[in-house]
Amino acid sequence: MERPETRYAWNGDTALAYQVIGKGPIDLFYLQGRCSNVDMNWESPYLAALLRALARQARVIITDRRGFGCSDRFSPTDIPPFEVFTDDILTVMDAAGSSRATILGTWDCALIATLCAAAYPERVAALVLADAFITYSATTETPWMPTAEEWEDRIGSGTSLFGEDDVPEGTERQWFRRYVRASVGPGAHAAEIRRYLSTDVRALLSSVHVPTLILQDAQGTRVTSPDTGRYLRSHIPGSSLVELSGNDQHHWYWGSDSIASSVEAFLGDLRDEEADLDRVLTTVLFTDIVGSTEKAAEIGDRDWRHLVQKHHSTVRALLSRYKGVEVDTAGDGFFTTFDGPVRALRCATAIVDSVRTLGMQVRAGVHIGECEVIDNKVGGLAVNIGSRICSLAGSSEVLVSQTIKDLVAGSGIVLADAGVHELKGVPDRWHLYRVLE
Repeated sequence: MERPETRYAWNGDTALAYQVIGKGPIDLFYLQGRCSNVDMNWESPYLAALLRALARQARVIITDRRGFGCSDRFSPTDIPPFEVFTDDILTVMDAAGSSRATILGTWDCALIATLCAAAYPERVAALVLADAFITYSATTETPWMPTAEEWEDRIGSGTSLFGEDDVPEGTERQWFRRYVRASVGPGAHAAEIRRYLSTDVRALLSSVHVPTLILQDAQGTRVTSPDTGRYLRSHIPGSSLVELSGNDQHHWYWGSDSIASSVEAFLGDLRDEEADLDRVLTTVLFTDIVGSTEKAAEIGDRDWRHLVQKHHSTVRALLSRYKGVEVDTAGDGFFTTFDGPVRALRCATAIVDSVRTLGMQVRAGVHIGECEVIDNKVGGLAVNIGSRICSLAGSSEVLVSQTIKDLVAGSGIVLADAGVHELKGVPDRWHLYRVLE
């Protein structure tokens, strides 16, 4: 099997390198973390053997994620919002002619793969997570991950970000050193780690409703732990865990046959099953005009009707700009959905600012969660939560849930603690945050 040709898919002005190998009945999207370079993959007999073994059972789409390898790089000052990586996956899939694929995400790319599977079950047939991250930094539930201080020590040393010691001796070590340099610049890599230190997908794991296989090094690695696989298995509904003898090395040194046979058995089961596609992870935004009754009484029905029309036109123009979808318009408010929380927050603050020029004020609430899809419209508890959060917001205020806060870490959006609240008709108490900029 010869090396595949490197091609490019374009997401806006960003070129994303990808290759396609194999002709199997299932598309398998290979998204490698730690380091990646689609051209140099084939210079390692270990990594090349793994990719070819996977291609015996599937049509494998191999890509360098944005910022890495043969894809366009980023500088330390232009690290993108995390949700952009899910857009990139869909862009490469479209370019490769894949309407639906199983995503195999490793190390930090497991975070991206998980988010994509939860948000786009209509495009993601199944999920394979190998040696996965679920958070970047240590938490009470993931104490095995490095702390922020430990990450800084690794960055400062400049030698242990990729784990050079878990590479065999000899020519492979020489290749690996070149591979690291060909993957990402050290400044950009350090900036990316710092930006995503608070990124955390734990709250989204229960929203993954595609078949999921977890491959874990039974001994753990320098960053991950066997506890990661067990945590994922207990929090992703219906997932299965296979622990392999990885010997504290990069996953392509675990043995191509053991990984490929595990994936082959998993993909074989998929051919006899249909994923549950009636639920999807969605960011919901609710907006509402403040003091509409008083304003209508002040200016009269005719002028009020014209003012509301201007409000609606303004909101719809901003929804188009930020790729929001209008679900419903009830009187003075909008119910909209977004593919990612950063776009929703940018849109919400833009709406708040823009309608001020009309002499109006709005309130907004943003939440992300699992929604039911009924007749192509979303509903369920997450929608109710978003609506209740909006009702608690003050004039020209955008309130968001804790889950939103966790996902936009590093985006540059500043949030302030707005306290813990009860939401009418919603269980538990909810920690909310106010958008400052």
